[in-house]
Parts: sequence; structure tokens; C-alpha cells
Amino acid sequence: MLDWLQFVLAPQVINGLSIGVAVVLMALGLTIIFGLLDVINMAHGEFYAIGAYAALALIGVGLPFWWALALTPLLMAAVGYATERALIERVFHSKDRHTLTLLLTFGIAIILEDILKIVFGANPLRIEQPISGATEMFGLFFPNYRLFLMAVGTAVIAAVWLLVFRTRLGAMVRAAAFDRHMAASLGVPVSVVYAGTFAFGVALAGLSGVLLAPIYSVFPTMGRDFVLIAFSVVIIGGMGSIKGAVIAGLLLTQVQSISSLVISPVWSDPLLFGIMVLVLMWRPHGLFGRLGHG
Repeated sequence: MLDWLQFVLAPQVINGLSIGVAVVLMALGLTIIFGLLDVINMAHGEFYAIGAYAALALIGVGLPFWWALALTPLLMAAVGYATERALIERVFHSKDRHTLTLLLTFGIAIILEDILKIVFGANPLRIEQPISGATEMFGLFFPNYRLFLMAVGTAVIAAVWLLVFRTRLGAMVRAAAFDRHMAASLGVPVSVVYAGTFAFGVALAGLSGVLLAPIYSVFPTMGRDFVLIAFSVVIIGGMGSIKGAVIAGLLLTQVQSISSLVISPVWSDPLLFGIMVLVLMWRPHGLFGRLGHG
């Protein structure tokens, strides 16, 4: 029993934590966009895929992985800002904006996926892991890159929380989310805050793509599966809640990782969606409140 815990369960827990941190980063972008803009971004998975392809392209022109890791979120932020200014803003003030933004981002997702297929092809590509080897802890060996991913992801999650809840900029964002008219009357540039927040959420999706690219293959439809998990995380945690996204993200990925020891992987998605249904039956608004009302 002790050997099973040490050599079977513990590695699965570490594997679930490393994937969970990346899922939380992606879900944070999704929940921040919803919490402030009230926009369900159906293209979030494609922005995650573009982040992975952007890193692949930067490495392809000779830059090291670390430069790709630093530059890709900036590039994705520019893409997100341009998308909000050029497209989202045009329908944002419409009476049917919920439906229109949902359809608009769904259309953006289809277009971006097709562009990736045309530019990079449909075959999977790979990025070599920038950190090799393993570290021994408690008698077990853990891949160094997964430990790095957990450390970076945890630091970014903490930085996002501090930015939103402990800075003047975060206070402006929360004020605009709670009452945009009142915030505008107090001098908050609401439209710029909205565009910046959308860009920030897209940058987090791109960062997740770069971090996970050395673990998974890079292919045009890679965002579909991940965005389903991210949406489950956001719905279970409470749409718009940062705390809920973190807790639900780590919880769901642990369930997914540990359950794979006893059930077939094909039951993984039904299990996650079953948990989501049970949580919604118990708490229709998810486990925690919304960002703008926190």
C-alpha cells in the first residue's frame, strides 16, 4: 500500500498539479473577461492555441524558448486588444450583446482555427522541453520542467490576484465591472479598461499555450479540449470569481489525474461534466461569487 501511494499516486498528484496550474491560468483569463465584460469568450481555446504556435514560430526563427515565453504573452495581449477594439466593442453596447458576443467569438474561433490549419498545416508539431532531467523528492523523481511549470504558474496566479485586489489598477477594473456608469463618472476610462482586460485575459491564454507546448503536441484544434475544461472550471468556481477558478481548476485536474488510475480515460470528460452538473444543482451560481461583485 505504501509503495502504491509513493510510486503510483504521488506522481499522478504532481502530474495533476502541473496541468492544473496551466488550466487555472487559462480559466483565469476566461473568468476575468466574463467578470468584467460579461462576455463568454468562445475563442479562448484558439487564443491558447495561437500562443503555442507563436512560441513555435519564435523558436523557429532562432530565439530560445525563454524569449518565446516572455514575448508570446505580449504578442497575445496585442492580439486581444485589437480584437476587442475592432470587433467586441462594436456589439458590446447592443441590447442583445450576450447573444451577439457569444456568436461573434464563436465565429472568431472558427476563423482562427482555419487560419492555423492553412499557415501551419494540420499535422502535430512539437517544442523540445527547455529543461531536461528530474529532481528527486521523497524518494521519487519528478520532471524538472513540470516543477518549473508549477513554480511559474503559481507565481503568475499570485501576481494576478495581487494586481486585481491590491493595486489601484485592480480597483479601477473592479469598479468598472461593478458599475461602469459610476466608474466613468469618477474618471475611470472604462472603454480602455475593458479593452485592456480582454487583452490581459487573452495574454493569460497565450501564456498557458507556451507553458504546455513542450508537454503536449501543438496542433490547430488543441484549444477545443482545453477550453472545455476551462469552461467547466469557470462554471464550477463561479463565473467571474478568481478564487473559484483557482480552487475549481486544481480540484478538477486532480480528479481527472487520479481517476485515470482506476477508470478508462474515455470516462474523464463525463466525470468532469457530472461534477459540474452536481455543483450547479447544489449552487446554480457556482461555488463563489462574481469578480465584479466580490
